[in-house]
Amino acid sequence: MEKNLFEWIFFLLQKYGVYFWKGTLITLETSVLGTLAGFLLGFLLGIIQSTPIHPEDSLWKKAYGNVLKGAGNLFMYVFRGTPMMVQAMAVYYGLKQNGIDISSFSAAVLVILLNTGAYMAETVRGGILSIDNGQFEGGKALGMSHFTIMLSIVLPQAFRNIVPEMGNLFLTNLKMTSVLNVIGIAELYFATKTAANTYYRYFEAFLITGTIYLVLCTIFTKLLSVLEKKLEDKKDYELATEYLTD
Repeated sequence: MEKNLFEWIFFLLQKYGVYFWKGTLITLETSVLGTLAGFLLGFLLGIIQSTPIHPEDSLWKKAYGNVLKGAGNLFMYVFRGTPMMVQAMAVYYGLKQNGIDISSFSAAVLVILLNTGAYMAETVRGGILSIDNGQFEGGKALGMSHFTIMLSIVLPQAFRNIVPEMGNLFLTNLKMTSVLNVIGIAELYFATKTAANTYYRYFEAFLITGTIYLVLCTIFTKLLSVLEKKLEDKKDYELATEYLTD
């Protein structure tokens, strides 16, 4: 007797539940590690891109400033303008051909890292530029260096503005890990193909996978919403009506 839809789903979960579970874990590991490292790269590039070069700066400072900005622009241009699947193939097989033995897992994390850094850099730059220039002037008046102003004053404020975009990038990376099966990483999509090809039940297998992705995205969306609320400005300010006097 032919199985119905739900019987096939239950059967595939029984036979390949371990594959789906391991694929889900690898998907989470690659997306979390790559995204977090990419955030750090993006913040670094964003700070470099938003650092002003003044006419009165030394020739050396202008030179290395322009070189760093140019390199950052080229990096963002390349990784924002090419598909992640192509990047994965180029990184993994390119390194292999040049004698660098890299695992498919490490290559996947590296590709996600570079992608996230490229997209995050522009977001960070925009977040920094959204902060009132008076914050910079106030820091300079106190004798603070540009790096100290960024770290202590500007970035904490900019971080609040860019958290939603950080969340969107993570959710995108979580789903885009599916294209990394081209370099042999056994993530969720790869595991699903294994189950689907055995019994030729593609709809049921990918229905399971789609549900897993949906559940993961829902959980992380809720967690990110909680984080955003925690970072919101307080609405219950109290006016100080008493003042201490000598």
